[in-house]
Amino acid sequence: MILESVLVRPIFLTEKSNTLRRKNNQLIFEVCKTANKVQIKEAVQRLFQVKVQSVNTMVYRGQERRMGRGHAKMQNWKKAIVTLQEGQTIDWFADRAEG
Repeated sequence: MILESVLVRPIFLTEKSNTLRRKNNQLIFEVCKTANKVQIKEAVQRLFQVKVQSVNTMVYRGQERRMGRGHAKMQNWKKAIVTLQEGQTIDWFADRAEG
């Protein structure tokens, strides 16, 4: 599997993700449903040049939604909580120019 396709998007604008990032040095990503923990760990280490201590994954079932008169089911998705080793960080907004 290609490393760029393993990580779908980071989830860093929620209260829980901010708390985990500050207190436990953990990051949350939405990942490909077929990716395993080893692939997720390798992708984070190579793409962000950090050392990963552990990876926890969970699969969320899609919610039922109303679409007009009918009903639809959103897609299932997979979330990974990545714990970085002590002293390792990812600065999301470092590349943005200040001014």
